[in-house]
This record gives sequence, C-alpha cells and structure tokens, in this order.
Amino acid sequence: MSRIGKLPVPIPEKVTVDLQENNFIVVKGPKGQLQRQLHPKINVEIKDNQVVVTRNDDSKFSRSLHGLTRQLVANMVEGVAKGFTKKLQIIGVGYRAELKGKKLVLTLGYSHPIIFSAPDSITISTPSQTEILVSGIDKELVGLVAAKIRSFRKPEPYKGKGIRYENEYVRRKAGKAAGK
Repeated sequence: MSRIGKLPVPIPEKVTVDLQENNFIVVKGPKGQLQRQLHPKINVEIKDNQVVVTRNDDSKFSRSLHGLTRQLVANMVEGVAKGFTKKLQIIGVGYRAELKGKKLVLTLGYSHPIIFSAPDSITISTPSQTEILVSGIDKELVGLVAAKIRSFRKPEPYKGKGIRYENEYVRRKAGKAAGK
C-alpha cells in the first residue's frame, strides 16, 4: 500500500469538496475554486470530513497513481484554504524587478527589459527590487510561473548572478585564476 496514498486528506472548515461523475473533483474554499479530472483507476470518497483515495487494482500503473492522486487532492484543499507562495531572489549588480500594472518588468543585464505577464489566477508582487513573490491557489501553476521567471536568467556558477529560489543553493566554481 502506498504510504502517502493511504493517508486521508482532512477537509478544513470553510472548504467543500464535491465529487462529480467521471471522477471529476471540485474543491471550493475562501481563496477560490479548483477542479481536476482524476484517473478512472482511482476511487475518491468523502468520509467523516476527510477525503479517502483508493485504487481499483494492484497494477504498477495504479500504484503509481495512488500517492500522486492523494497529493494532488491535498494540494487542492490546501490551496483553496491557505494558498501557495514561491519567493525568488535576484542577485547581480543592476539586476532588478518592478511591477507596472499587472506586468512584471525585469532588468537582467540584457539589452532590453523583459516584460512578463502572469496568468489571471497568479499574483506577482515585488516587496523590494531584488525580491519577487509568486502566489496563487494552484500549486502546480505557482511553481510553473516561478520556474518561467527563473529561466530568464538562471544563476550562474562563477559569480552566482541570476534569479534563484529563496533557499536554493548554487554550487560555485573556481575561475581560471584558481587553476594555476
């Protein structure tokens, strides 16, 4: 049995989980609403204010979907209750970010500023010129937007300049002078 898949997902107050036909799940909460189509080999039930995920058979494919589906449902419940946030840091002389309306304008050492507009359900804020906060209710989308912003200037190993996640470790390399 899957160690993660067998754990029930508790439903907090002010959050409702609706199961519809064809394994379609809708989760509503104070932050918003999320919906997802689940695989037919996985069964989802609501018992005692908890969501219980089970599988139809013990095939390798069903076992791999078991823990995944449970965690997807748990992320949906947590997202509509609390939300998710990813913090990015910009390191480098002259590198900065600012918000103009709903668009993020990044100055990252290129000959032109990079203008990024996020999806409607994602909120981007810049507490300072070197910090970017990406937040929303869908964990997958928050991570995707944060990865897209990071991809504009990944941290390089020699000086460590670029955009990195808050606690990301960048392995530093010695330059040419250290080799002599």
